[in-house]
Amino acid sequence: MATQPQYALITGATSGIGRELAKLFAQDKYNLVIVARSQDELASTAAELEQAYGIRVTTIAKDLFQRQAPQEVYDEIKAQGLQIDALVNDAGQGQYGEFVDTDLGRELDIVQLNIAAYVTFTKLYLKEMVARGSGKILQVSSLGAEIPGPLQAVYHGTKAFITSFSEAVREETKDRGVTITILEPGVTDTDFFHKADMEQAKIVAEGSKADPAKVAKDGYEALLAGKDKVVSGFMNKVQAVIGNVLPDSVVAANMHKQAEPVDERK
Repeated sequence: MATQPQYALITGATSGIGRELAKLFAQDKYNLVIVARSQDELASTAAELEQAYGIRVTTIAKDLFQRQAPQEVYDEIKAQGLQIDALVNDAGQGQYGEFVDTDLGRELDIVQLNIAAYVTFTKLYLKEMVARGSGKILQVSSLGAEIPGPLQAVYHGTKAFITSFSEAVREETKDRGVTITILEPGVTDTDFFHKADMEQAKIVAEGSKADPAKVAKDGYEALLAGKDKVVSGFMNKVQAVIGNVLPDSVVAANMHKQAEPVDERK
């Protein structure tokens, strides 16, 4: 009897870390369901992956800023009779600036994307995975989960939620055949900072950026190994440790300096 092909569902799979993760799953012959807002970008990514790896890619164009979108994605996948063996929650955005000045509507959209979509997809697929006693979930969080983030207050807050939430749910389901792995990248060379209007921040403009392919590889290998959490990059590991040792006020002040615009520091 032929074995059923495995499927991975990846949000934010058309760029950055999500796209690199899609390549790694495809390389291991997972069929993919990829979700993003742009149908054109989805079609281009799907064609590239299918041609390069000989796998099947199903595309679903949805705006995950919308509260109902994750449930609609789930319903569409169910209607196609596909079983999701690995869930990758990757799609996320941020906004740069002081909280008193930033746009509340944009921030509530970010909370919806960075938290509510993760929670919804995790709830829906974890129930299925626990019921059959197998499955893997990769939650793309951030080094920002470990440290306060002045000028990115909402983004860091959402990632702190994801890390804490995932650790709690992992404990609840630890003996039920499902693994939940948290990936915490630092500053990575993706379009995240452009979308967040943060390219002028010192940490971005003057600091080094990780290769998204390397970050994805760290997360993918940790997922396959069933690890609880991986901080990608040696210096990020150091920063995470320091962030858990020093008082939050000291860490926040240091992060504030790093996040200030370059032109204010000349």
